Amino acid sequence: MNWIVKQIEKAQPFFKKLSANIYLQAVRDGFISLMPIIIFSSIFILVADVPNIWGFYWPTGVSDSLNKVYNFSMGVLSLMAAANVARALTRSKNVRLPKVDQMPEAAVMFGAQISFLLVAVDPFTNKEGLYFSTAYMGTKGLICAFLVAFIVPNIYYLCFKHHITIKLPEQVPQNISSAFTNIIPFAFSTTFFWLFDVVFRTLTHTNLAAWIIQALSPLFTAADGYAGLAIVYGAMAFFWFIGIQGPSIVEPAVTAIYLTNVEANLHAFQAGAHATNILAQGTQYFVATIGGTGATLIVTYMFALMSKSKELKAVGRASAIPVSFGVNEPILFGAPLILNPIFFLPFIITPILNVWLFKFFVDVLGMNAFIYNLPWTTPGPIGLYMGTGFAALSLVLIAAILVLDFVCYYPFFKVYDAQKVAEEASSGADTIEPEKNNDAPVAVDSGAIPLSITKDGKDLNILVICAGGGTSGILANSLNKMAKQDDLPVEAAAAAYGAHGDLLPDMDVVVLAPQMDAMRDSLQAEADKADVKMITTTGKQYIDLTRHADKALDFIVNRLKGVDGAVDSGHTPESPAAV
Repeated sequence: MNWIVKQIEKAQPFFKKLSANIYLQAVRDGFISLMPIIIFSSIFILVADVPNIWGFYWPTGVSDSLNKVYNFSMGVLSLMAAANVARALTRSKNVRLPKVDQMPEAAVMFGAQISFLLVAVDPFTNKEGLYFSTAYMGTKGLICAFLVAFIVPNIYYLCFKHHITIKLPEQVPQNISSAFTNIIPFAFSTTFFWLFDVVFRTLTHTNLAAWIIQALSPLFTAADGYAGLAIVYGAMAFFWFIGIQGPSIVEPAVTAIYLTNVEANLHAFQAGAHATNILAQGTQYFVATIGGTGATLIVTYMFALMSKSKELKAVGRASAIPVSFGVNEPILFGAPLILNPIFFLPFIITPILNVWLFKFFVDVLGMNAFIYNLPWTTPGPIGLYMGTGFAALSLVLIAAILVLDFVCYYPFFKVYDAQKVAEEASSGADTIEPEKNNDAPVAVDSGAIPLSITKDGKDLNILVICAGGGTSGILANSLNKMAKQDDLPVEAAAAAYGAHGDLLPDMDVVVLAPQMDAMRDSLQAEADKADVKMITTTGKQYIDLTRHADKALDFIVNRLKGVDGAVDSGHTPESPAAV
């Protein structure tokens, strides 16, 4: 196992570079903004359809009204995705342009939406006028939306980089001048897709979105098989094991399949048929990665309840509640599990076995697959039960998954627990509580906070960024609570990576969770452009900061002041291997 991990570490730079790819980031970041829409619309479907399970049916008017919200949100998801992914890519591209030549995000979004409509929507007319077919404006058009969202910002980028714009005299007001600046890039974008659509429809007799779905249908089918599921969820765990946030690489590749499959499952369920598509967001959140990537729910409670090692018992107890809600960084970095040779096999294999068991329940026992999308922070057993339409068999599946995960992790847990007990015995650590000497409060008074470097001169504004907004929220809330209690000039905010763009310019310092190491260079460029100091963290260090707000603030203040008193923009973190 040690040899295997060392070989994996050698490939880590390549995977970090892959994770930082701006197109993967754009898909992921664009969808983060859309998640409230997806979750909100799913609530209406739950209210509309769940009562049917127990024989209650809403009156037609009420049912139509509930479904209207879903159809008018999820039904145009691809149109919104084209805009949001284009906006995310525009932000990445703007970092490479001078401040005076920034591409306007709103204009790029509008260009992407119009371009998407040109290539993905079929117009038709009747006696009342012109209409659009919505068949590919929902989840079916997502891949087409991504392609459009990749191309439009690049057309804008070439125009702005080479100054292919209309320049008006300096006497013309800025808002009017900006409008004319956008005309040529907008015209190039929409004209390109208009001409493409004319040629493409002539050759294929269909629109681009429909053709993509037809061409990729074998891939969709293969991804839903045992081998495909193993690749998807095994890769997700593998990347996290080497210290790179796995979903950030895998999810952009399968998001379109996720949402398309769930919608197809929902329509099948509503028609009284069997919902059979396995690959879905719910499968990731509540089956393959129950408790977080690596299926860490059961191992966390094993640490908390069965460990003889005091350190592992403490880590398990501190991690139990966050992991129950899908926030598993405390156990990943606290144990640690990542880059720990002992846990390599169960960390990779357990998610795969979980999803294979789920597929067996669907294909052989006739249980419905996921028909609803729920927030990723929903506790795994609850999310599995609700997401499959309250299927009775899902209760059996939940118990089977927990037993399976226990069997997978137990032998490796015992080995690691024995190893830690031996370490504690040899160092005398078994006679004291873990980290007891680190629990003393750290006093940080108002005078110690460097307000001279803040933008408003009143408060130190801190932004904490992590992958999903879980641990960053814990740290930000702790800082705000302490600031209120001690009357400190500190305000903290949390954001998932991809949702940080609007907050960043108003901040004085940004603190990165360790899983953001792969995105460090791009975030540093964004921070420099916004005149924001950036601080990076290591694994156990970051988890300790989330538990102790006083130490976190002291850590931030010391980093800002620097060793010699100068403001420091960051520091080089330990390698994941050192963690």
